[in-house]
Amino acid sequence: MAKILVVDDEADLEILVKQKFRKKIRENIYEFIFAQNGEEALQKVKEHPDLDIILSDINMPVMDGLTLLSRLPEANAMLKAVVVSAYGDMQNIRTAMNRGAFDFVCKPVDFDDLDLTMEKTINHVKEMQATLRAIKENNILKMYVDENVLKFMSHKEFESSLMKNEAIQATVMFVDVCGFTSITEHIPANTVVNLLNGLFDKIVKEIIAQGGHVDKFMGDAVMAVFRGDYHLDRAIDTALALKLQLADEEEFSVGEKNFKPQISIGINSGDMVSGNIGSSSLRRLDYTVIGDVVNLAQRLQSVAVAGQIVITEDVYEKVKESFKCRPNGEFILKNKIKPVNTYEVVE
Repeated sequence: MAKILVVDDEADLEILVKQKFRKKIRENIYEFIFAQNGEEALQKVKEHPDLDIILSDINMPVMDGLTLLSRLPEANAMLKAVVVSAYGDMQNIRTAMNRGAFDFVCKPVDFDDLDLTMEKTINHVKEMQATLRAIKENNILKMYVDENVLKFMSHKEFESSLMKNEAIQATVMFVDVCGFTSITEHIPANTVVNLLNGLFDKIVKEIIAQGGHVDKFMGDAVMAVFRGDYHLDRAIDTALALKLQLADEEEFSVGEKNFKPQISIGINSGDMVSGNIGSSSLRRLDYTVIGDVVNLAQRLQSVAVAGQIVITEDVYEKVKESFKCRPNGEFILKNKIKPVNTYEVVE
């Protein structure tokens, strides 16, 4: 249903409009609201933010229609006005259009022509509203969905290729906020979320700065993926930058405990599978990477202590000329038959 504000000081106009459009009013196609001058119209606009269009006369007391047109963008930028006036000379028409009128109908009114003009104006407004909603939804979507997914969705054939995947060479990094679980029992839930989001914001900025993308948030941990040229070096640069940045975080009290934000990081690099994982029939998919390289990166993070960046021996051999590392010992990791020899990236 379209909501229409009629602004005119003629006492009989309200009755005439209701008579001429009674069928569409009865069928809930049109709903009319009435005002007798521009000032009253602005109050109606404020009271009814869901208005679609305005039909306004020009010559009215208190505030005329042309002044009303100049005030509408401030009151409701989405509203469109059609001027309905006996003052149909070229100067008034030009002034009305220059002040934002969508169209101009001359009195005496041909109500069939007015109805067509209203339909045209309403359709234009509905298209504008739909576009604005799409922009807002897209901006919200960007907060929840990684840029790589949005690029994937822009392809014409994305629906037919939802379950396709590809083998890629990439680096995976898991970042965990150490000791965070132990303090959640001592502070309100809202404080927990705000604190964690503040830390995540710093982590994500460093990941993006090095051309990585956040694959997912997992409780108090972040999974990031780096692709393209020098993906391993960029991941380690990110980890070192995070370690340095959080070293400056101040300790604070949580109940009887003191908490200093620290992170532990596991990094691994190699072949993995990238694509949509999940159920297309249930319309629940996760655009991610999977494989042994990914699993091992998470296991490395689980053995890293606060402030450590842990890598495998294979990764160490690739980066030992670029980064200073030191032996970190062997660990028995889940789903690994043999102990995994690890190194810590120092600088």
